[in-house]
Amino acid sequence: MRVGITGHRGLSEDVEATVRAMLAETVSAYNPDDLTAVSCIADGPDAWFAEAVLDHGGRLEVVVPAVEYRDSLPEWHHPVYDKLMRHAADVHETGMTPSDSAAHMAGSEILVGLVDELIAVWDGKPAWAYGGTADVVAYAERTGVPVRVIWPEGASR
Repeated sequence: MRVGITGHRGLSEDVEATVRAMLAETVSAYNPDDLTAVSCIADGPDAWFAEAVLDHGGRLEVVVPAVEYRDSLPEWHHPVYDKLMRHAADVHETGMTPSDSAAHMAGSEILVGLVDELIAVWDGKPAWAYGGTADVVAYAERTGVPVRVIWPEGASR
């Protein structure tokens, strides 16, 4: 089972703790021998899901939206990003250079094309910018990939 992840970044510590627990619970239902996470491993749900799958004994494949992607992520996240990249069984790239909304959406489209299911840490609201979580969910739905939404009741971004 190949499971992708998309989700809101910049969540509060309280929401982060709840989402991490929800992701760990979701991951625990899968057979680790048949579980591959597909993630862009950005800070937030992308990385948390990848970590949960690896902790559960599953595999990780990484989608890199752009050559400049890592540098566009917060500097404090670079050690986590690098660690997850070292654990990647495979890496998929868009071939794009600037880490912009177009590259992020292209990476998400590759991700959706690789998976059997998409987990979305999503508040159900429209994307703040092109390529946001709502856009990725809409793309998955248009292409027939099942989406499982995870969002803490009463939480906000």
